[in-house]
Amino acid sequence: MAGMLLLRTALKRHLGICSSSASAGGILPPPIPGLLDGRARGRQLHDGVDVTQKAPLTTAPGRLPFSKLTQEDFDYFRRILPGRTVTDPDLLETYNVDWLKSVRGSSELLLRPQTTQEVSQILRYCNERNLAVNTQGGNTGLVGGSVPVYDEIILSTSLMNGVLSFDAVSGVLTCQAGCVLEHLSVYLEERDHIMPLDLGAKGSCHIGGNVATNAGGLRLLRYGSLHGNILGVEVVLADGQVLDCLSTLRKDNTGYDLKQLFIGSEGTLGIITAVSVLCPRKPKSVHVMFLGCETFEQLLKTFQLCRGMLGEILSAFEFLDSECMRLLNTHLKLGNPISDSPFYVVIETSGSDSRHDEEKLHNFLEEAMTSSLVTDGTLATEESKTKALWSLRERVTEALTHDGFTYKYDVSLPVETIYQLVTDIRAHLGGRAKSVVGYGHVGDGNLHLNITSPARDAGLLAAIEPFVYEWTSARRGSVSAEHGLGLKKRNYIYYSKPRSAVAVMAGIKDMLDPRGILNPYKTLPDRLP
Repeated sequence: MAGMLLLRTALKRHLGICSSSASAGGILPPPIPGLLDGRARGRQLHDGVDVTQKAPLTTAPGRLPFSKLTQEDFDYFRRILPGRTVTDPDLLETYNVDWLKSVRGSSELLLRPQTTQEVSQILRYCNERNLAVNTQGGNTGLVGGSVPVYDEIILSTSLMNGVLSFDAVSGVLTCQAGCVLEHLSVYLEERDHIMPLDLGAKGSCHIGGNVATNAGGLRLLRYGSLHGNILGVEVVLADGQVLDCLSTLRKDNTGYDLKQLFIGSEGTLGIITAVSVLCPRKPKSVHVMFLGCETFEQLLKTFQLCRGMLGEILSAFEFLDSECMRLLNTHLKLGNPISDSPFYVVIETSGSDSRHDEEKLHNFLEEAMTSSLVTDGTLATEESKTKALWSLRERVTEALTHDGFTYKYDVSLPVETIYQLVTDIRAHLGGRAKSVVGYGHVGDGNLHLNITSPARDAGLLAAIEPFVYEWTSARRGSVSAEHGLGLKKRNYIYYSKPRSAVAVMAGIKDMLDPRGILNPYKTLPDRLP
């Protein structure tokens, strides 16, 4: 014990240690506030941004020959959804525009079903009438996939928000698709479990939308992707048929695993109405470190050291650059809890034995400091302080919205090359951009590249695209790591997928949705092989 005390004392001289018995000394930013879903008031807030400001009407790729709504259609939907058929233009505006204010549709009808049977009725009717449908969850997507392109009917899952069951023995949660991710997290924490998925938009996003876009999140390193955590789905197909694959079994080898088709399909193959999720036990010991590194090479070596020394308790390894920190400070007044560095790392550990975890952490920190991989850092164990450190990573998106119009790129690359893209795009753009920042998930090679300008700039966009996609493709990366393709990225699919694979995808779409009414103009490219 004396040796451990000496070690801790030595580390405290190197690092600002913040625990339940140590004050933060005013250097930590406040915890991230809960995000509000203000749709009941006719507006949606996301990271504090009011998206009802006018976005440009989408004009491409050209409206397909779907039917137009008639008075008979409105009357039918009012009969099956009394009080839940919205035609008020002011209320519709917030559902027609994405939260980035980058695309805007012109839908005249919002439907708010509460049950799978109601969704089935809606789609059966729409398929017979050849009416296009845009499914919408929390509308927190970043690629224009959650809002209409033209006048598609909006089907919101916001009222399908019930927990159907929870098995505390297996940890399997079954719920409707419209459950807000943060609400599910609170529900599970009260039952000593957690969601395997955690996102900055958790206060607004819906679990159905998370599954439909195969959202990755902050702890994929520990808990894996939704392809592994979703045990079952209930889906309504385009013709109204209900596909019940809502299994709670971890092992089922009876033929094709159909649920995988709908995870990441972005609402183009069917509407997810319920899901079964495998949820881990809530860790008893959680620690968060915020560290500074001089170079990205040192950051990667810190990641290697981290994996080797923290092993089974490592749950997240995130990074942000100094430009991100500048924006956090400038726009959100969040202070830097450590000395200025070119790169910052957020490391989270989750375990069952606090003393065991602390010993591993201190051994790791001592090695990282003595090896000169880390220049400064702080460690938090108290919940309010761990949330404060996490907010420095989670609120980068919010800070960017205050910096100007944002061009967002979500790519997956070999880990050793991810920051080189940021460096190269800065050199490529010169002084044409206001800010170029990089942050993301080192553990799974996912870079969030964000470029801001004072306003929309067609010349700047032309300089960015297809440069980013060509750069990514040349390194055998993916042009969309976790946001999907939606409307904005659909025609860049060939940078990551061979034509033969896209042809198979188109064939599956034709089989399940032959009239193409489900979320048209999204995911698949305009020109198919």
